[in-house]
Amino acid sequence: MAILNIDFNHTLGKIKPMHAVGQPPFTGGFCKLDFSPIDYLKQANIPYSRLHDVGGAFGSNRYVDIPNIFRDFEADETDPASYDFAFTDALLAGMAEYGVEPIFRLGVTIENQCHIKAYRIHPPKDYGKWARICEHIVRHYNEGWADGFHYGITYWEIWNEPENRPDPTRNQMWTGTPLQYYELYDVTAKHLKACFGNTIKVGGYAATGFYHIFAEPKKYGMELEPRTGKRYVGKKEEYRMAFLYGFFDYIAEHQSPIDFFSWHSYASAEDTAIIAGFVDKFLRERGYGHLETMLNEWNYTGMNHPETLGTAFASSQAAAMLILMQNTPTGMLCYYDTRMTYSRFGGMFDAIKKKPYCLYYSFYAFGQLYALGKQAQCETDHEKLLALAATDGEQKAVLITYTGEGALDVTTPFAEGAELYLVDEEHMLEKMDDDPAAFTIKQNQVILIKA
Repeated sequence: MAILNIDFNHTLGKIKPMHAVGQPPFTGGFCKLDFSPIDYLKQANIPYSRLHDVGGAFGSNRYVDIPNIFRDFEADETDPASYDFAFTDALLAGMAEYGVEPIFRLGVTIENQCHIKAYRIHPPKDYGKWARICEHIVRHYNEGWADGFHYGITYWEIWNEPENRPDPTRNQMWTGTPLQYYELYDVTAKHLKACFGNTIKVGGYAATGFYHIFAEPKKYGMELEPRTGKRYVGKKEEYRMAFLYGFFDYIAEHQSPIDFFSWHSYASAEDTAIIAGFVDKFLRERGYGHLETMLNEWNYTGMNHPETLGTAFASSQAAAMLILMQNTPTGMLCYYDTRMTYSRFGGMFDAIKKKPYCLYYSFYAFGQLYALGKQAQCETDHEKLLALAATDGEQKAVLITYTGEGALDVTTPFAEGAELYLVDEEHMLEKMDDDPAAFTIKQNQVILIKA
């Protein structure tokens, strides 16, 4: 038996956009592109979608990536004719139609076979010119330049995972040195902020991961039991940590502007919450405690349990991440990702049927809390029963998942009139007849109660 205590009169702040996502869902046939699947995001109250790896390898040679928009680096960056906005325009128009704001990654798509040959992941030949190209992309989408738009896109992220690997011939995102990336960030961030001020937020660097804190916790000021294993130990993990310290040393010395810090984790919800604590601690110690932080790539099951694609295990693990991370200093999460083509990381939609897996409905359920706005005090007396409550002062809701074994009887303070909805492989947020005040939840089920 487990007890769920909720005090809807005691609110703790806003429900954060923990249910934001990576590249938005759309399809392309022989004749046309169909952006209507983005409506699934709208229905789930998902406010943001990060634009990285859009369209597949090399951005499908059409979307978002700087080399797709500005195809000849020798061209005049002030001339609208030098830019090819066509497919990115179509994508952003589709997103705007459904009210989903982009998080625009200024850089390139990952090149997974870079050890054979790297094409676009080299440092730009001229950092100043690259920054000016980025400036004109911002102007196109926010100020109407070159027959553009006035979308008011907030977040502009400089590159992605530049510290992916220590060996530049194996680094799938950046063949340069750490210093070269620091310089690119500095030049670009200063230029964009000089052009646009506080009308946009500039940040980076979409850090690959901080798993080494589990290998040497004392070194990083963490009270944890040391762990061994490939994920935690090795030159790659040490390099990524050194890159973090070097980046903040550099931007502090050069007074580089930064509005948000983005990072990634493919660990479990419990471990990711620990990493979020480390990120917060690190930033506060460095004098950057004010920074907005964004975990804008995560997918525990896609990385570690790809065989669970479309299962209740995946939807429950996702719900656990959304619930636990709400109670960390992290300001936003972006699930990687919502593509509608097959991928171990495309865990939200069935690539054949083009319909949502049950994992989508965990996000939909969280979106119900997000719409209510305020987090309410919520506690459980069972460590495997995770819950998050929200209210708008009148309506109330709680999202629950159980990651333990077997089944668990649960009691709640909900009275008659409340409704219970279930998510698992057979129930896609289906209304049930169970009593919301006393019910049984099974392993890997997700429940939403509304009153």
